[in-house]
Amino acid sequence: MSGFFSRERIVAPNNYNRWLVPPAALAVHLCIGQAYAFSVFNGPLSKVIGITESTPDDWKLTTLGWIFSLAIFCLGLAAAFGGKWLEKVGPRVTMFVAACCFGGGFLISAIGVQLHQIWLLYLGYGVLGGIGLGLGYVSPVSTLIKWFPDRRGMATGMAIMGFGGGAMIGAPLSVFLMDMFKSATSVGVTQTFVVMGVLYFISMMIGALAIRVPAEGWKPAGWNPPVGKVNKLITNNHVHIDQALKTPQFYLLWLALCLNVTAGIGVLGQASLMIQESFKGSVTVAAAAGFVGLMSLFNMGGRFLWSSASDWLGRKNTYMIYFLLGIAMYSSVPAASQSGNVAMFVTFYCIIISMYGGGFSTIPAYLADIFGTKFVGGIHGRLLTAWSAAGVFGPVLVNYIREYQVAHGVAKADAYTDTMYIMAVLLVVGLICNLLVRPVHAKHHMSQKEIDSFDASGARLADAH
Repeated sequence: MSGFFSRERIVAPNNYNRWLVPPAALAVHLCIGQAYAFSVFNGPLSKVIGITESTPDDWKLTTLGWIFSLAIFCLGLAAAFGGKWLEKVGPRVTMFVAACCFGGGFLISAIGVQLHQIWLLYLGYGVLGGIGLGLGYVSPVSTLIKWFPDRRGMATGMAIMGFGGGAMIGAPLSVFLMDMFKSATSVGVTQTFVVMGVLYFISMMIGALAIRVPAEGWKPAGWNPPVGKVNKLITNNHVHIDQALKTPQFYLLWLALCLNVTAGIGVLGQASLMIQESFKGSVTVAAAAGFVGLMSLFNMGGRFLWSSASDWLGRKNTYMIYFLLGIAMYSSVPAASQSGNVAMFVTFYCIIISMYGGGFSTIPAYLADIFGTKFVGGIHGRLLTAWSAAGVFGPVLVNYIREYQVAHGVAKADAYTDTMYIMAVLLVVGLICNLLVRPVHAKHHMSQKEIDSFDASGARLADAH
């Protein structure tokens, strides 16, 4: 089994068609991207006992919000530790473990719903599922950067766009399955979790079996690395995975990603409920699920389009656009809500979410530009701890500020206003961090002898024997 899953078994021949690799990445990312559709479960999970309406014994939305936060928190931690492991063992075994964790997390959560034990949902979808999210997320990224050195931004967009599009499939699938399984004594979540866990495991295994890595020294036909620097932030040198943590650039990018994600992830976690409460009576549950799916489409498209554009605009300039346009959008959302303009509300959020997704797909190429490509997988994994932090900050800001305001007499339709202004301020701070990014000092660069003495995981080759 270890031989079948080993990195050596998936090294492609020199004439291998690199365009066969992105579908393998999508097979995994379209599954784990279901996390963005988890908000469609919040309503039914808050009525597991009452069935038609919440009872005092049912779970509160603030309690349920921690499932998503835990999943994102564990995603970041798993990516941080798994990124280095991925470079050593290869993407196939990492995808296999991700499939087991993510699919298994659904099954444990199903038991938790059936027994009405919230800790099993925290353990299943939150912890185990979150580990599957993290390992599945980082698995194809460095692989596709190596397959597409001529288009780093496009490569990371292809690797990550599926994660943004997962809700486009997950939201309607969840609603369909819950409607099919619900009865007078069940909201249908238990059975839905079981079916989705099995389906996602199968799809992720297809991706794991299809993935390939290029041979050492491979490059696209007719392409040669540029001799000079087109952009002063793009380096031809390499920084060791551990040395990267000693540079200010790593922490500036960590903050930029964290703040951009915090501003968007709280909205994604409560998207279905937010639009229903903002436009009470005019937006149905089905329409809200459609809104989640539409945001997923823009999340997915933004990951590919924005990151591809960054190949021409430059990574720093692209992040500038994210922050400046995001500040304007978040500041305008309350006006759209108060005026009852659903179309404007949806438009603003679709633009916001496209840049939220673009931030994720642009960051690996940003890291490769600044730290080199040798250890980008491990460095990217460690930077994703910013996602862990944002996975807590974002939902907490949205959920608890909403609950506080509602408890103090604020109408539910107006309960998100202050939060949107807070998000705009966070993006101002992120803008400043991005402006401060400069090329890495030469003292952090590795010599060719040092590069040859380490494998892609950052371990000395002598230590591996």
